[in-house]
Amino acid sequence: MMSAWEPSGNNNGIVPRFKLTIEYAGTRYSGWQIQKNARTVQGEIDRAARTVTGRKDFELYGSGRTDAGVHAAGQVAHFDVVTSLPPESLRRRLNDELPADINILRAEGVPHRFHARHDAVARRYVYQIAVRRTAFAKAYVWWVKDPLDLRRMREAARVFVGMRDFRSFAAGDDDEVERRSTLVLIDRLDIVETGDLVLVGIEGSHFLWKMVRRIVGVLVETGRGALDPAAAAAYLRESSEAPARLTAPPSGLFLDRVFYQGDPRTVDLRAITPLS
Repeated sequence: MMSAWEPSGNNNGIVPRFKLTIEYAGTRYSGWQIQKNARTVQGEIDRAARTVTGRKDFELYGSGRTDAGVHAAGQVAHFDVVTSLPPESLRRRLNDELPADINILRAEGVPHRFHARHDAVARRYVYQIAVRRTAFAKAYVWWVKDPLDLRRMREAARVFVGMRDFRSFAAGDDDEVERRSTLVLIDRLDIVETGDLVLVGIEGSHFLWKMVRRIVGVLVETGRGALDPAAAAAYLRESSEAPARLTAPPSGLFLDRVFYQGDPRTVDLRAITPLS
């Protein structure tokens, strides 16, 4: 019987820990997290790992949740499992078992102190807004028919950067929101135009449920001219239901990168599913 593969190369009885970097199209899934009676990305990877390794005594931990219909270009997860497969073989075997809209980009052996969620120092989301109708990419963009004034959008975006209270942008009932901190550190918020897309890149410590989509909704209404740029600051100063009414659809949202200690925090905002 083959001994279990370990990152250290020593067979000392420690179950190996694997870090997975994953891309997926979230259109057909009820989000990342495993749910009863629903198809999820975590559930599909869990099923594939059980098939490939023949083990059931493991748990897959993601860097964070994505909602139904939301995509990822760089989700990160880890799990501990007894297997003789080295990381690259594990990656290929998992991909053989996964549906075509989920792909393991990288598998790495990591120390047991690594945790996909707890060790993340920042996350970056990218939202894709299409300025024209598209026959092929509608599952990955939000087509906004009205012209967008990027100058107004950037003016509004500036108020979100820094440590801010995003209570007006947090989803959930009042009691749930009250029980958790709504303070979030946003490191940067960029709005760039590339081809027929407007990209909104938001990088921060963590994000509340539907927070990014509500920020994008407010920015788009500002770009349309329906909101004054000063409205964004007003929603941060006092509680408002307006951002909830303006929530952008999930189709355009991607978890782009998860950053860990030592990762370069370069700005390489680019279209994930370009239109032109």
